[in-house]
Amino acid sequence: NAAVAPMGSLPSGLGICTTAPDIFYLPELVFGGLVWILVASTHVDPPNPLGWVMFVSVFCFVMTFLWMIIFAAGGHKNSSGWAAADFAYHGLAAFFYLSAAVDLAYITFLKKDGSEYRIYQIDIAAVVFAYVATLLYFIHVILSSIRWKNF
Repeated sequence: NAAVAPMGSLPSGLGICTTAPDIFYLPELVFGGLVWILVASTHVDPPNPLGWVMFVSVFCFVMTFLWMIIFAAGGHKNSSGWAAADFAYHGLAAFFYLSAAVDLAYITFLKKDGSEYRIYQIDIAAVVFAYVATLLYFIHVILSSIRWKNF
């Protein structure tokens, strides 16, 4: 298939939908967007750790969307620098999401008895989706490092 890029090159166009690690862009957007929506729907209380969760989810959503557009448009010009940047960005995103997921899980645990049950259920869903997003970014960074090494 002409759309499948080898591991030592960067895909463009619809090739991002058929190659690892780029196939993870859409699931990262979906699960990151769900974290953003669910946390925002619960009045972001307390603001300090949940503000970090909101920052991470919005930042990673916007950056992943822009990254996906750059890759789809071929803006990387198959440069090894972009392969390194892909590894660096997804490593940062995985680290950010792990810290946000731990914060969110801790706050949700503290609110289990004193919160409205519906809000508690939304928070639990947000925690699960934050850990799924963390896993997706972590898999992406591992595959990006392999691609960068093979470049």
